[in-house]
Amino acid sequence: MIQLRTTIAAALTAFACTTAAFADSVELKIATDSGPKGSPAGDAIEMWARLVEEKTAGTEDEIKIDVFYQDELGDQKEVFDLFVVGEVDMMLNWPLTSYDKRLGLRNMPYMFFTWEQAFDAYGPGGWLNKIYDDVHNDQGLKFFGAWPEGFGGVATRGEYATTIEGAKGLKVRVPSNFPNPQTMQAMGYQASAIAWGETFTSIQTGVVDGDAGNVIYWDYEYFRDVLDYYVRTKHTFATGVLSMNQESWDDLNEAQQQAVADAALAVMEKQFEDARARDQHYVEKAIESGMEYIEPTDEEIRALATAAREQVWPLMEEELGAEIVEQVKEFAPQP
Repeated sequence: MIQLRTTIAAALTAFACTTAAFADSVELKIATDSGPKGSPAGDAIEMWARLVEEKTAGTEDEIKIDVFYQDELGDQKEVFDLFVVGEVDMMLNWPLTSYDKRLGLRNMPYMFFTWEQAFDAYGPGGWLNKIYDDVHNDQGLKFFGAWPEGFGGVATRGEYATTIEGAKGLKVRVPSNFPNPQTMQAMGYQASAIAWGETFTSIQTGVVDGDAGNVIYWDYEYFRDVLDYYVRTKHTFATGVLSMNQESWDDLNEAQQQAVADAALAVMEKQFEDARARDQHYVEKAIESGMEYIEPTDEEIRALATAAREQVWPLMEEELGAEIVEQVKEFAPQP
């Protein structure tokens, strides 16, 4: 009987220790502001959550993550508000500039020209990663890296342009947020800020001649019936952001932080590969649908980039601050 009591006591002690060890397991929420379940963005947050859970499963560092897709916690602004205050812990999002204009740095034209340059800039230790890390820290956010969609272009009907002179007279729809209109004007176009939902009708009725700034997926998927050309001007590099609420990050121990950071890097690296392949896939789909795909020459890109940098980058100093723009000037590759 004494031996039985001893055995039971030992078992209870072991159970209590195990319970104590797992009592500290962390529960987090991850969300995206753009993408339902099954979308590329939805798949990305699922992958991030899964990798973290697999890395920590069955250990004292265990993390459980609840996944929320576009609109499940509110609209873009509402879910970003929840993220800033820590009600959402991790996000793949396209940050709003309402909290800090510097979050619009990703719209700065012609910071790089190749996928490799973009990865070097956004990857761990990259020059743009460091800038973004500082900006996000000021908002109480931990920045991990970019989730790229690709280089943008200009899609038009009737005629197209690869030069500043050729773009004169062409009116294109642009998002209203700074510096999209200013960038297109520097490239020779007439820029018209039009809501996304009105773009198809605006092109169809001739209010504008096309759409500017998107990767080819969007122009193929939504406007191919009213567009003839897609010119890959590369003036923007469209990307979302992988980040975490800073307090949520600080609440994790070192092993948990490593699991979250490693998973974020894996998601980013996968997207750099997938986005390139996906982008090329939609180039081919657009061509099959009858759109003509044009890549300007290196000389033409150089002229567009020089004009945009000369005219728009000084405006960015006023918007983002001279310190950030000076860092971009120091590290951005020459066209």
